[in-house]
Amino acid sequence: MDGIVTWSTTRRFLCACLTLLAVAWLVPSAGRAQQPVFRSAGDTVRLFVTVTDRDGRLVTSLTQADFEVRDNGRPQPIVIFDNRPQPIQIIVMLDVSGSMQGNLELLRASATRLFTSLLPGDRARVGTFGADITISPAFTNDAAALEAALPTEIDPEAPTPLWRAIDRAMAEFDDASDMRRVVLVLSDGRDGSSLGFGGRRVSQVQVIDEARQRDVMVYAIGMRSRGTAPTMGVGPGALSSMLAADMPDPGLARVAQETGGGYVELRPADDLGEAFARVADELHRQYLLGYDVPDRDGKVHKIDVRVATRGLTPRARRDYVAPR
Repeated sequence: MDGIVTWSTTRRFLCACLTLLAVAWLVPSAGRAQQPVFRSAGDTVRLFVTVTDRDGRLVTSLTQADFEVRDNGRPQPIVIFDNRPQPIQIIVMLDVSGSMQGNLELLRASATRLFTSLLPGDRARVGTFGADITISPAFTNDAAALEAALPTEIDPEAPTPLWRAIDRAMAEFDDASDMRRVVLVLSDGRDGSSLGFGGRRVSQVQVIDEARQRDVMVYAIGMRSRGTAPTMGVGPGALSSMLAADMPDPGLARVAQETGGGYVELRPADDLGEAFARVADELHRQYLLGYDVPDRDGKVHKIDVRVATRGLTPRARRDYVAPR
């Protein structure tokens, strides 16, 4: 009899426990224990960081412990670290203004060298800017297709719509893709047309703001013109104006710096093809760092990336807009 009573009691106890578990599951979420939190892209700030030594050589052997990231001055725990090559979406924008006439064949050969440096997971498009702004229709890894999109002629009267071209390129990225977004621009002159499509004015500051909103890195290669020599005017400042007309836009360096990209200004004896290949090499040897958004306030947050080893310089984007 005692054994029967004990089993009955045990059975009632088990039934009661199962009932309580079922009720707990059906209770609205407000009354439940805290559920797991899944991190989405909007919860994490991603940084692609280039590290160089005093001689400008890439440093690729650092560990997560070597980095410190600050958001508006406050240190943040690094929750993502990866130093493997990451795939890129890159749009190569080539200046075909009149001053680039003497650079056409060099431009084509050098861009082809970049295309052959792409990794299997990379995707690219080709654009030109001068009398018009055009960009090839689709991202591809096919070097032959990219080469076919290169310019074959240059209008000697074409202007240099530099900021319009970068602005247009940034709007061409696939928003659904999580791949790194890069614009590589080659130009030999100052911006000569600030009116954007639909009459909207595009400035250097607006390009930086748009890159921040779209999370785009801008790399730039500046070179001197090899076309018709500029003519010197008369009056004060005529000589300096003539010399400046033969130089790339000084704003390119700042745009690259603010967006975490890189800038190189070529001297006449420098190899343009090597400069293109060096950009591809750097993009494939960056560190990926990530940290959780500390404040979802919709404001611009300053980013400061540091490394523990003296003599090394990290380069990454300087700010971002926090989600709400």
